[in-house]
Amino acid sequence: MNMLNKGMTLLFKSLIGVLLLLPLSVYANEGLSVLSITDTPDGQDYSVKLQILLLMTALSLIPAFILMCTCFTRIIIVLSILRQALGLQQSPPNQVLVGIALCLSILIMKPVWSKVYDSAFVPYDNGQITMLEAASIAEKPIKAFMLRQTHVSSLEQMMKIGGEDESVKPEDLSIVVVLPAFVISELKTAFQIGFMIFLPFLIVDLVVASVLMSMGMMMLSPLIVSLPFKLMIFVLVDGWTMLVGSLSSSFG
Repeated sequence: MNMLNKGMTLLFKSLIGVLLLLPLSVYANEGLSVLSITDTPDGQDYSVKLQILLLMTALSLIPAFILMCTCFTRIIIVLSILRQALGLQQSPPNQVLVGIALCLSILIMKPVWSKVYDSAFVPYDNGQITMLEAASIAEKPIKAFMLRQTHVSSLEQMMKIGGEDESVKPEDLSIVVVLPAFVISELKTAFQIGFMIFLPFLIVDLVVASVLMSMGMMMLSPLIVSLPFKLMIFVLVDGWTMLVGSLSSSFG
């Protein structure tokens, strides 16, 4: 049983434990049937009520899942660095940047979602597999995507912290080890892309500052003068399209 199954089983037992701590008279008076777990040849199957409860709990974890397991982190960091490089404080606003990053994340990870839907959701919806089996199947394409974007050094560091055997193949590692390595790799890649984006705008700032110094205009802020030039250059080269294309290609 992999780490995902162990974690979900622990969650299930914790929820059941909370329910069992309730006074038994509640069940007797209200006629509420206890949420049940049934042993099957393929493992354990959970009642519909318990599956609905777990699904509602999982919905609260969707924002964390999007941040940690998709390409959202890299995209939103690069967009934030671009805004700082242009010298803009609140334009585009945070809501717009988050919306762009979310749409790009959905589009870039469309092949992964398709695999999860075809291999996990459809069989589960047809009653061919249990919820735990669907979760285990859905984990594989997501983990494969994260491993493709994870740097070897980050993965090795997480393996050392987690006490994993170095002979274990990356695809056999638990999601607990792969997830932090993926996030650290995304941060590193995002800063590398942000550095390349910052350089041309830094050159514009240096040129403008040098011109102002030579003209003796000490009191005039170079950022105010360079901002329209940076905006004009960014628009003329179709910067948004180039940035989106570079970000999508960086995921291979």
